Amino acid sequence: MIQMKKILAISGSTRANSSNKVLIDVIKEMSKDKFQMEKFPNVNLIPHFNPDEDFDNPPAEVVQFRNLIRAVDAVLICTPEYAMGVPGSLKNAIDWLVSSCEFSKKPTALITASSLGEKGHAALIETLKVIEANVVPETQLVISFIKTKLVDGKLIDKETESRVRFVMSKLYELIVAKEGPH
Repeated sequence: MIQMKKILAISGSTRANSSNKVLIDVIKEMSKDKFQMEKFPNVNLIPHFNPDEDFDNPPAEVVQFRNLIRAVDAVLICTPEYAMGVPGSLKNAIDWLVSSCEFSKKPTALITASSLGEKGHAALIETLKVIEANVVPETQLVISFIKTKLVDGKLIDKETESRVRFVMSKLYELIVAKEGPH
């Protein structure tokens, strides 16, 4: 019997009906036999990073964000690429996690779904390495031209669906490996 794992899904987009938020819903449905997925409401709710507030008195939204990440087995990030880089709101949210180490050794999947995505994806991988997220090549995916692959809340491209399923199965394996033998 498969043991359910808790996962926090974070969209890098701030748009209400973004392709990445829809993709998270699709992944939640396709992975419901392995993952209990909670969606982070919106990265734009996190205040601008201020190192002066990082240690002694971080904003309540930051404390909540840190606690959510601490409480889950893994993190899934689905993000667009903005101007060939990481969306500012997502990068800002991650900046609040550098000193507090919630991502250290945390199994992580990164799916960049955008028009293109390669450059933003590469930049975010570097940031995730700095915060010691456990993100491996098998838990990374770039989905170019996402708007042609999502229709009416469904992933219509079978190859992309297969690749997403692979990423999620590898994320599950990372969690199990981290937990070690029981």
